[in-house]
Amino acid sequence: MNIHEYQAKELLAKYGVAVPKGIAAMSVEEAVAAAKQLPGPLYVVKAQIHAGGRGKGKFKELGPDAKGGVRLAKTLDEVEAHAKEMLGNTLVTVQTGEAGKQVNRLYITDGVDIGKEFYLALLVDRATSRIAVVASTEGGMDIEEVAHSTPEKIHTITIDPATGLMPHHGRAVAKALDLSGDLAKQAAKILEGLYRTFLATDASQIEINPLAICPTAEGDKLYVLDAKVGFDSNAMFRHKDLADLRDLTEEDPAEVEASEYDLAYIKLDGNIGCMVNGAGLAMATMDIIKLNGAFPANFLDVGGGASKEKVTAAFKIILKDPAVQGILVNIFGGIMKCDIIAEGIVAAAKEVNLSVPLVVRLEGTNVEKGKEILASSGLAIVPANDLGDAAKKIVAEVAKAA
Repeated sequence: MNIHEYQAKELLAKYGVAVPKGIAAMSVEEAVAAAKQLPGPLYVVKAQIHAGGRGKGKFKELGPDAKGGVRLAKTLDEVEAHAKEMLGNTLVTVQTGEAGKQVNRLYITDGVDIGKEFYLALLVDRATSRIAVVASTEGGMDIEEVAHSTPEKIHTITIDPATGLMPHHGRAVAKALDLSGDLAKQAAKILEGLYRTFLATDASQIEINPLAICPTAEGDKLYVLDAKVGFDSNAMFRHKDLADLRDLTEEDPAEVEASEYDLAYIKLDGNIGCMVNGAGLAMATMDIIKLNGAFPANFLDVGGGASKEKVTAAFKIILKDPAVQGILVNIFGGIMKCDIIAEGIVAAAKEVNLSVPLVVRLEGTNVEKGKEILASSGLAIVPANDLGDAAKKIVAEVAKAA
C-alpha cells in the first residue's frame, strides 16, 4: 500500500525526521489558505499522485509547454494560479504511463533554499533478508539515470536485524553522502528516524529524494524535501491508522476489487488474461505466454486455499478488462482442489456469458473430477495437458477468434 507525499512527511515527522512545513489542500481555496499559514515568501505547490517524476511531468490538458507538477510560487496569487491549473487535470510522468493520473489534491510547502541534493532510501533486501539503506550524493530527478550510468555513486549498507541500527550505520551513511561535522550528525539522526518509522509501520520502502542541505539563519540544515513510503499489505491488519490513509482513487479499480477478495492482481498491457495459484507459477505462466508470441493482460494469483466464490470473483475481474481476448487458467491443485477451481470457472463463465476463448490446465488434487466438471459444463472450454500445451492453445485460440 502506498500513501501520498504529504501523508508520508506527516508520518516521518512523528518519528523525528526533519521536514519543511506543509499543508495538504483539496481545492484552490484550501491551497491559498494553506499558503497563508506558511512563513513564505516562497511556496512550493506540489501535485499529489502515487507516481514519481512529478517535477518533469506534463499536464495533458495544458499542452507541452506547461509547467510540471512541482512549482514554485512567490505570491499567493501564483499559488492560486498553479492550483487552478493542477487540480482536476491529468499529470503524465515517466511512472504513470501515457494515461497519467488525475490530480485531486495538492501539498503546499514552505519554500527553502537548496544547497545540495542527496538520495536516501530504506528497503527490504530479499537477497540478504535485511533492511538495506541506499545512499547517493546524486539526488534529484535524475536518480534513475545515475543508477544506470554511474552505479558506483550509489552505496548500499545493510542492517543486521540481530543488532538493529547502530552508530556505525549513521557514520557509514554520512560518509556515503560526503557529509561531516554537524551535517553528519543530522544525517545519522534522520537515518534513525527513518529506521524507526520503517520498523514501526511494517514499511516495504521509504524513499527520500531529495534529502537536501538547506542554508538557514541557524546554519545548514538537512531536510527531507520529498518522500515516498510504501507498506507491506500483509501487515495492514496491525495498522488500522495507516490503512485509513489509503487513497482508492489512485489505484486501478480492478486491483481494489481484487484486494477485497484477498486476490493478488496487477493489471498489465497484454491481451491474455491469466488466473493462476501461486506467484511463482503465475510468473512462469506469464513468461511462457510471451514465449509463444503473446502478452499477459494481468498477474493474478488466487492463492493456495481459494473458495469457489473467490475463484468466481477472480474470473469476473479478469473479464472486466476490455483488452482481454482470451483467458488461460493454470492451476496446480495442492491445498486448492481442482474440482473447486472447476466449479468456480463454470459458475463465473455462465454468469458473465463468456465470449472469449478459455483454455484450462489443471493438475493435482482431484484433477480428474475437475476435468469432468469442465467437460460436462456445456461451455467451450479448451483443456490442456501441461503449461506448454496451454500457452500454445490460448495463443492459437485468440488468433482464430480475431
